[in-house]
Amino acid sequence: MPNTNHTLKKFDAELEAVRARVLQMGGLVEEQIARAMDALASGDLQVAARVVEDDHRVNALEVGIDEECSTIIARRQPAAVDLRMLLMVVKTITDLERIGDEAAKIARMTKLIYESDRPYGLRPPELRHVADLALGMLRNALDAFARLDLAVAAKVVRQDQQVDDTFRGILRQLITFMMEDPRTISHGLEILFIAKAIERIGDHAKNMSEYVVYMVKGKDVRHIGLESFEREVLAPH
Repeated sequence: MPNTNHTLKKFDAELEAVRARVLQMGGLVEEQIARAMDALASGDLQVAARVVEDDHRVNALEVGIDEECSTIIARRQPAAVDLRMLLMVVKTITDLERIGDEAAKIARMTKLIYESDRPYGLRPPELRHVADLALGMLRNALDAFARLDLAVAAKVVRQDQQVDDTFRGILRQLITFMMEDPRTISHGLEILFIAKAIERIGDHAKNMSEYVVYMVKGKDVRHIGLESFEREVLAPH
């Protein structure tokens, strides 16, 4: 019996270590988004270049955590909640890696904008707002992951609608600018790519929150709509 207890404690410690590394990866990705948006606002191309260069750190964390999960599954052969935990981790780090890619995309677009001869004239005020919304979604998704908090997970899914609505507003604004003055088309498209990257960050944060519901309840709640999602979250375990 002591050996069994020791094994269980070691297994719990392995799971906790993996969860901690996911949160470490999440913190790095948050930092990448914030720095990319700061570079866009300030025109600091050194910061933008650093965001692109640091993307390999995010990728390395994804590979390392994925390998840890594979090793744990092979060695421990977990079932039920423990297996769902590891599956949640594997899915979450995939979305975090993709969020890192979107941050690098914002940084690359920033470089293009400031290195061109065109003036940086199109600055939809909603762009920073939607970036703050998406960053808030990511923070909440990581919080829901850390505490397995279904209420926070539901909040992220609701916030995604705000991000989508704001993105559509930016899109309409950019189309209007480009139609009124064709000289703004190239620059407008660069801003559009940035806005789309931010919208995708929100989508990935939403995915992460849906995995938390899967972990806690054992139910796949992707693609079911906000009302059905909230009913599922509120239903007793």
